[in-house]
Amino acid sequence: KSAKKGKKIAHEPTPEVAADADDAPEENEDDDHLHGFSTDDDDSSDEELAAPEADGLDISQLPMIAKDDASVQRRLKEAKRQPTEDKGVIVVSRLPHGFYEDQMKGYFSQFGDITRIRLSRSKKTGRSKHYAFIEFDSSSVAKIVAETMHNYLLMGHLVQCEAIPKDKVHPELWVGANRKWQKIPAARLERLKHDKPRTEEEIKDAERRIIKRQNQKKRKLEEAGIKYDFDAVAYVSRAVPHAAHTAHADPCSRRKRSRSQKRRSTSEPYYNCLYSTHLFGYPCFGNCGALAGGR
Repeated sequence: KSAKKGKKIAHEPTPEVAADADDAPEENEDDDHLHGFSTDDDDSSDEELAAPEADGLDISQLPMIAKDDASVQRRLKEAKRQPTEDKGVIVVSRLPHGFYEDQMKGYFSQFGDITRIRLSRSKKTGRSKHYAFIEFDSSSVAKIVAETMHNYLLMGHLVQCEAIPKDKVHPELWVGANRKWQKIPAARLERLKHDKPRTEEEIKDAERRIIKRQNQKKRKLEEAGIKYDFDAVAYVSRAVPHAAHTAHADPCSRRKRSRSQKRRSTSEPYYNCLYSTHLFGYPCFGNCGALAGGR
């Protein structure tokens, strides 16, 4: 029996359309409209950005080259007899998972005194980028370490090690070295930046941008033969209801207002600029009594 094998058709990936230029005004529009409003994403913890880091390796189980290799031990003794005043820097790459600052200091200290260590980490997640810079007290010891550890098999990784000349060391290389790394709370900083109250100048700029886009939409609707009148857009502050108005108010309406105030428990100015409120003439979400366009 002859079995016919079907040909596999390789589907080419559909090229994505670059829409950065078109999305830019929409993003600015969303920023103007949603400034000061909270979403479900704002309640997420900042720690969700960072994936859990692997546990550090147990370096006590690793072989010590400075003690096991006689030739390396002899070279290190000669370097200690003739110490150099200048320090030596090496770059170590292809580091395995779990080989972090403490593990590197504990392992590479077998060769000599270490003054500084800087492991490159991601600013967003804080995870290791698998390469680091180590500064030894002696440049001769650093050269021995670079020659010994280059292409050394460590936990299934061929470690790459190279000595960096003194004139090639960047002046800002050791910024943040010998410090316990802490993840930058990017989500919290962005949330604080988003929720901070706007100045009068920022409010006026936002109003000008919104009105400009509204006029553009009105012109496009007129060109399409659609007659639609937009209400004026403006930022309004939360108004405090007078006692005379609230004394005879309906209890149901008071209950609705209290629930709405719980959802938006803030004393900062509230912005009435959502198109959903202005297009259909509904009261604003802040219960200030203003309709679309500040009526």
